[in-house]
Amino acid sequence: MSSNISSSLALYGERTSGDSVRKQNVLAVTTIANIVKTSLGPLGLDKMMVDDVGEITISNDGATILDQLEVEHPAAKILVELAQLQDKEVGDGTTSVVILAAELLKNADEQVSMKIHPTTMISGYRLACRECCKFINSNLALDTDKLGKESIIKAAKTSMSSKLIGVDADFFAQMAVDAVMAIGVSDGHGGHRYPIKAINVLKAHGKSMSESMLIAGYALNCTVASQQMPLQIKGAKIAFLDFNLQKTRLKLGVQVLVTDPDKLDAIRQREADITKERIEKILSAGANVIFITGGIDDLCLKYFVKAKAIAVRRCKKADLKRIAKATGGQLLVTLANLEGEETFDASFLGEADEVVQERICDDELILIKGPKARTAASVILRGANDFYVDEMERSMHDAFCVVQDVLEKKSVVPGGGACEVALSIFLENFASSISSREQVAIAEFAKALLAIPKQLAVNAAMDSTDLVSKLRAHHHSSQTNRELEHLKWYGLDLYEHKVSDSKENGVLEPTISKIKSLKFATEAAITILRIDDMIKLREEPKAQRPGC
Repeated sequence: MSSNISSSLALYGERTSGDSVRKQNVLAVTTIANIVKTSLGPLGLDKMMVDDVGEITISNDGATILDQLEVEHPAAKILVELAQLQDKEVGDGTTSVVILAAELLKNADEQVSMKIHPTTMISGYRLACRECCKFINSNLALDTDKLGKESIIKAAKTSMSSKLIGVDADFFAQMAVDAVMAIGVSDGHGGHRYPIKAINVLKAHGKSMSESMLIAGYALNCTVASQQMPLQIKGAKIAFLDFNLQKTRLKLGVQVLVTDPDKLDAIRQREADITKERIEKILSAGANVIFITGGIDDLCLKYFVKAKAIAVRRCKKADLKRIAKATGGQLLVTLANLEGEETFDASFLGEADEVVQERICDDELILIKGPKARTAASVILRGANDFYVDEMERSMHDAFCVVQDVLEKKSVVPGGGACEVALSIFLENFASSISSREQVAIAEFAKALLAIPKQLAVNAAMDSTDLVSKLRAHHHSSQTNRELEHLKWYGLDLYEHKVSDSKENGVLEPTISKIKSLKFATEAAITILRIDDMIKLREEPKAQRPGC
């Protein structure tokens, strides 16, 4: 009887339970963290990833490195998704969030091995994370309105310090702040939003990276379709089209039987006239600049040349969507209305002060200046080769995100491990004030936070034990002695190999970045810690066809 029941409940796969699955998960997560941890901080090292077709990526951005890896283990995949989430939500701090999550999980696993229940660790971690966020907002956050614009530039420089463009951090930080401030729009509640997608980043080979430039307006890496067209139009009314303006041809599979040869000429003439009528409708609506994702043949170009309008073909659809949003226009996929007739209304047109073709660096670019609906900015990055400009683009994206976070939330915290060590000391004191079993979990959370300053020191070829001990002593004094409260701003100075005031040194990070990384790392660690059973089903054998 029992054998019948067991055969009907059999799992056609492998089942791993209890300690074994937890050890596997911790090992997988630690392996992922070990890959990225040497790239943390201003003196972190780069990684070179080569994919299956030989494409090379060189980066020290945690999200980029993990994105290139082919990870199969389910727990390790959670960490990869964690880095991508941090990159999407905040833009910076992807490496530290992975290291913190792995450390939290490793410490929790040690306690579970000593018969502390996972549920106790989970509730303790949640409580610790909540208290950390409160402590950051009340004790460590600095208001950027009081610190001035200089604090925003310092936050951008801190983000760039670990990147390739760190050697020219002053130049690029100023560029990033100017670009993000140029695209600010009111949110209707007295504040401002900074949609960084409105910044167009173009990459060009050659010259040095210090010859990169910021351009007011939206830059398109295209040229006018004909040299006879004007190169500058003021008071531009722009049409955005997502189809071809070429001589109309009958669709495939359509046949026309003609008995009279004269009718054949009439059909050909009508094919040319259909496109001519479309162009006339667009021009008569007041359009003097036409951006199109498809092609324009020579027959159609003459109508634009005659009307002294600018036509630009083969534009990217993503670019046209952004320009349409900035100028208040609309990207059309067809001219047909609901009745099936072809019309073009003037309300579809976007407006800008000027559209001009200029030679910038080595390329001819179309610039859209003074768009009507919202401002736009473009950055042209110069570099020696593809790897260089690709990494520069990733670094600038991180800097844009940091500046956006600081401008929108108006709050920064000291960097260089100051935040993590302050939280660690606070949690140790907080743990001793709790009489429940969560005390152990909170103490482990405090220990895990020290992984970030320790790794920063190790990557800078310094004695991590000595420096972190000094830093802990400073923060303990700041939290127990009112007269030494200024020591709470102290962090690691990795260039001078000492502990110094991060606020004075200009090492600042967005508050939202720290809070989100703590929350994300805690949730990821809890998600993996809750797993006590893994069932991996075997693939069903494919049924062979008869006669094979």
